[in-house]
Amino acid sequence: MKFIIKLHPEITIKSKSVRRRMSKILQGNIRNVLRPLDENVKIRADWDKLVLRSNIEGEAHRQAMIGYLSHIPGIQAFLEVQEIRFSTLDDILEHAQAMYGERLAGKTFCVRCKRRGQQTFNSLDVERYVGGGLNQRCNTGGVRLKDPDLQVNLEIDEDRLYLISEQHPGLGGFPIATQESVLSLMSGGYDSGVASYQFIKRGSRVHYCFFNLGGSEHEAGVREVSHYLWKKYGSSHRVKFIAVPFEGVVTEILEKIDSSHMGVVLKRMMMRAGAAVAQRLDIQALVTGESMGQVSSQTVTNLNVIDRVTDTLILRPLIAADKQDIIDQARHIGTAPFAEKIPEYCGVISQKPTIKAKLGKVEAEETNFDFGVLDTAIQASFVEDIRNLAKPRVLPSVEFKQEADELEVILDIRAPEEEEEAPLTVEGRQVVHMPFFKLAHQFAELDPQRTYLLYCARGVMSRLQAIHLKEQGFDNVKVYRP
Repeated sequence: MKFIIKLHPEITIKSKSVRRRMSKILQGNIRNVLRPLDENVKIRADWDKLVLRSNIEGEAHRQAMIGYLSHIPGIQAFLEVQEIRFSTLDDILEHAQAMYGERLAGKTFCVRCKRRGQQTFNSLDVERYVGGGLNQRCNTGGVRLKDPDLQVNLEIDEDRLYLISEQHPGLGGFPIATQESVLSLMSGGYDSGVASYQFIKRGSRVHYCFFNLGGSEHEAGVREVSHYLWKKYGSSHRVKFIAVPFEGVVTEILEKIDSSHMGVVLKRMMMRAGAAVAQRLDIQALVTGESMGQVSSQTVTNLNVIDRVTDTLILRPLIAADKQDIIDQARHIGTAPFAEKIPEYCGVISQKPTIKAKLGKVEAEETNFDFGVLDTAIQASFVEDIRNLAKPRVLPSVEFKQEADELEVILDIRAPEEEEEAPLTVEGRQVVHMPFFKLAHQFAELDPQRTYLLYCARGVMSRLQAIHLKEQGFDNVKVYRP
């Protein structure tokens, strides 16, 4: 089994030394990815292509090879070929007829030839001779140079003929590790997944950082999509997954920061933490999926204020992308199904968020923040090898109830502003208000003999917090969904 691998065009226009370096790295990447299929795969580097051979035959192996090669960054296209020695143009015609004859029946076609070497004929000679011969010998629909039903692709290198049976598109881009590593701030949604993919394709080793704002199920979803991206597009290199517990940071923001500035301050805290993690891993840049104007914190003014918090380079590949274009690309690369089931986090939402934050005002607000909480979160961050994420986490099940029993307490976990605007009252049942960001510290103080039904307007936060409490060992918790 043999494939000719075409380099991405941006590689071929590099200087001789850079081109050779990238080609060599791509060879190593292909070997790493294909090792589970064929430990003895052979890859030879030519000036403008790689030639890959595998001694393992069979359709299942062929399909697996095609699947892996089509997702390796740096490959523009790859061709399935048969290599044959030839002497004359008639030899080329005979072999082309043997491969394409039956497929040409009733179809229009053209012949395209790429040639290297010191032959007595040129590429046009081959195309005319083989095209005319196939048209006479096979029951074709005639030669058509534009938009034919079938294109017969031939490659000639000295006295070797490569009959191309099929051509497959590659991923393009640069081989991984030809560019510096980056740390992607992953939320698990459409944007962060697409942003991460774009840097994988551009040749960076992408590590993943997740800020856990209080939901085990959310983290499980982010772990799943991060592993998917690595496995499908970046498995030639080992990378890290970092989880930063941000519940305490969220609590500080909700209790200490003016409502209109909470979103901007949260992003600044994330950038501080991301920069600290990146420095620890010797990574020079952060990647986010932010797009200008998508939410209040992503105006030009607010992004400028957010960026002032660190000297670490912040890269935003989607900054001018439309949301629908991002969703379409997520579907194309396969991350959309993960994004669709990632639960929304509805905790840090200002009633009237500012879209033109002033740096001085934000810095003044942050003087109320206990930065020891942020330092604790950074120190508690957990670093894992991405390969360990293959096994999905088993989350505890949560019971939903539409009505509360007499001995059950309804725990309203909405933010104070939301609870004040629409207080929850249930006739004949006790309702206690405890904001979700206080649950981690105050739930243990409640009567352990009672059962508590968590309530929020949409049912998302209540379910996330119920799972989180169950993981901490509290079994007396359910979700209230009237």
